Amino acid sequence: MTDIDAQGGEADTPAEIAPEIAPETLFDTLLTRSHEQLVLHPTRESYSALLATLHAAGYHSVIDLCGVDYLTNDSRQLPADIEPERFEVVVNLINHRERARLRLRVQVPEADAVVPSAFNLYPGTEAMERETFDMFGITFEGHPDLTRILMPEDWIGHPLRKDYDSGRIPVQFKGAPANR
Repeated sequence: MTDIDAQGGEADTPAEIAPEIAPETLFDTLLTRSHEQLVLHPTRESYSALLATLHAAGYHSVIDLCGVDYLTNDSRQLPADIEPERFEVVVNLINHRERARLRLRVQVPEADAVVPSAFNLYPGTEAMERETFDMFGITFEGHPDLTRILMPEDWIGHPLRKDYDSGRIPVQFKGAPANR
């Protein structure tokens, strides 16, 4: 489709050219939507400041905090300005007064798997951050007791990483026939 100039001829500029649309933001952070839920994409550097802003805005409860390993899956949807990394920390918050939920997705590089701890603002994240550390090896800087929570202290590796060697320890069941 082409534009028509004043004399009825074709204009030089096609009508399909639309002005560039700026990415949507909320709390000065890139915003997307997933299944009708708002999703913010802070950088690791802006994560702590965003948590403080959200806490002041009434998001007083962290419902969940977990890690994700995208080693073998590159199909995730991210804003164009966000560089995908192997790991991601996902945080779900709720504002009870406004009856609103938010999800944060923080990209974490494999070579420097460190994210600031949310513990000072959200003490309920203590166990969730420990579990993410234990299962994925993501360190939470400033956490008061970042030790294993599910695996023995002398365990080597992080079992939920996609490259973790599964089945390393044989399981023996009581009353099971002996292997021959």
